[in-house]
Amino acid sequence: MKLASLKDGRDGRLAVVSRDLTRAAFAEDIAATLQAALDDWVRVEPLLAGLSEKVEAEKTSTFRFRERDCASPLPRAYQWADGSAYLNHVELARKARGADMPQRFWAEPLMYQGGSDAFLGPRDPIPLLDEGYGLDLEAEIAVVTDDVPMGVAPAAARERIRLVMLVNDVTLRGLVQDEIAKGFGFFQSKPSSAFSPVAVTPDELGAAWDGGRLSLPLLSSVDGAPLGRPNAGVDMAFDFGQLIAHAARTRPLSAGSIIGSGTVSNRGADGGPGLPIAKGGLGYSCLVEQRAVEALTDGGPRTPFLKAGKVVRIEVLDQQRHSIFGAIEQLVEAR
Repeated sequence: MKLASLKDGRDGRLAVVSRDLTRAAFAEDIAATLQAALDDWVRVEPLLAGLSEKVEAEKTSTFRFRERDCASPLPRAYQWADGSAYLNHVELARKARGADMPQRFWAEPLMYQGGSDAFLGPRDPIPLLDEGYGLDLEAEIAVVTDDVPMGVAPAAARERIRLVMLVNDVTLRGLVQDEIAKGFGFFQSKPSSAFSPVAVTPDELGAAWDGGRLSLPLLSSVDGAPLGRPNAGVDMAFDFGQLIAHAARTRPLSAGSIIGSGTVSNRGADGGPGLPIAKGGLGYSCLVEQRAVEALTDGGPRTPFLKAGKVVRIEVLDQQRHSIFGAIEQLVEAR
């Protein structure tokens, strides 16, 4: 089942979308918004699944689905907590700012709590106030949970995953180091994120979903030039069950909480940081990784951060090369 929130008020209007992303039907007779559906998932999910079957069989009234009409599946959420499960990314990002990789990072995940009150839509522009801020994309996988009890074990946490989607966790690299140096985490360096046009139930992912990881390439590009295609199921040190359990260690999570994977990143075949696509590698899901590799191999970074007018795109395709979640495609817009 694929679900979307069409732009309508603050929380969108819930729709069930066909698997090929061409048609949709509003679900307001079942639940007005995705958050309302998640709040009553045991009762609502079978009704939404029934509507999905009718959409597929063309046995109900539908309308043409347009990704540009979508808000993020949850236009605002009770919680957005982003992990950093791909330690190749962690290591490279730390090297880029002159920091070592502590050994304890292999024992438990990093996680920050992001702003969740004003997500961008998947085709909304990314506002940029100052190019000196160092705007970067971060292509990631995210899950949406049901209610999660405090102290949940990772295996039980996997059973609380209701939806899977993509995210562009926008980062202002020029502000990160000063914020981290204060010892109190990200805030100004993490503006609004954007999520994919649709969120999907895990069963839609078939064998690519093992309950805690999505084993498909995550494709990202800038102005149509491929940036990365790492496999999200590879080099993920902590799966989503572990990330959810980490988030819920000392508090419960409410239905509709979003947990991110962190920037998807694969090591190279030799165990090193990996090569850019232009050199036959899998590339990177953010610019700071490419810059870090350039610094390590070429003596200094050459790739600039995003400027006004640039367009970023993030997408996952199935084995038949069909888009699963639709695409995040955003223009960087000067403000």
